[in-house]
Amino acid sequence: MSNATFFKRGKIILFGDSITQQSFSATDGGWGACIADRYQRRADILNRGFSGYNTEWFLRYAATAQGRADLFEHDEVKLVTIFFGANDASDSDLNKRQHVPLGDYKSNIIKIVSLVKNNFGNDVKIILITPPPVCHEGRLKFQKDRYKEKATGKLERTLELSGAYAGAVNEVATELGLSLLDLWKEMQAAPPEYQPWQNFLSDGLHLSPSGNKFVGEALLRVIDNCLPELSVKPCSETGNINSGSTCAGVFRMAPWHDEINFKEPGKAFT
Repeated sequence: MSNATFFKRGKIILFGDSITQQSFSATDGGWGACIADRYQRRADILNRGFSGYNTEWFLRYAATAQGRADLFEHDEVKLVTIFFGANDASDSDLNKRQHVPLGDYKSNIIKIVSLVKNNFGNDVKIILITPPPVCHEGRLKFQKDRYKEKATGKLERTLELSGAYAGAVNEVATELGLSLLDLWKEMQAAPPEYQPWQNFLSDGLHLSPSGNKFVGEALLRVIDNCLPELSVKPCSETGNINSGSTCAGVFRMAPWHDEINFKEPGKAFT
C-alpha cells in the first residue's frame, strides 16, 4: 500500500482581484477551474480573489483577524499565486478610488510575498502573475453599454498603464527569484490561432472564455517548466488524472480504483 494515504491533501491558494474571484466561473471556463482539474485527488484549490480590490485593500484585509484566518490559516499549502494590478493600475485622475501609485504597488506585492512566506514557510512556491493587457475598444464599449448617455468616453484603464504595472511585477520576480507569468506580454504575443489577443477579454479588462483557457494553460506551463516538483503529468495513454498520472511533490489521496482488488478490497486500505 502506498504511503500516500498518510499525507494530508495539498492546497493551492489563488490570491487576487476579480480576475481571480471569477476564475471558478462555470460559464466562462475559469482558469482556476483549469488548475483544479489538473490537481484532482491531489490538492484543493482555494480561491481568495476579491472583486474590485487593489493591493492596498488586500493588505488591510490581511491585517484583520478575519483576514488572517481566511487567507493564512491553512496547512499543506504547496503553491500560492499572486495576481493583482488590474485595479491598482487605474488612472490616478479618472479612478482615484482604486488607483495605487506604481511604487506603492511594487512595495505591496513584496509585502504580500512576505506574508505568504511568513505564514506558509520559505518552502512554499509562489507564482507572480502580471495584470493582463487592456483593450481600449472593449473598455469604451463596456462603458457605453453600462452607463449609456452618462459614459464619459475616457479610459480609466489603459494598455500603457497596465504595462507599467506588469513591469513592476517583473522586477519583483527578478529581485526575489520567483516564478512569473507575464500575461501582459504573453497575451499580446499569443500564437496566430489565438489572435487577435483582444478576444481574450470580455470587456477590455476581464477574461473571456478563451482568455480563461489561455491563462489556465499558461499557468500550468509555468508550473511544468519552473516548478517541476509540483507538475502533474496526466496518464500518457488516456490524458486523464488516474493511476497513470504522476506528481513528485503533491501526493494523491486514497488508492486508485484499479489498485483495489475486488475480491480483497480491504488490503488496499490498510
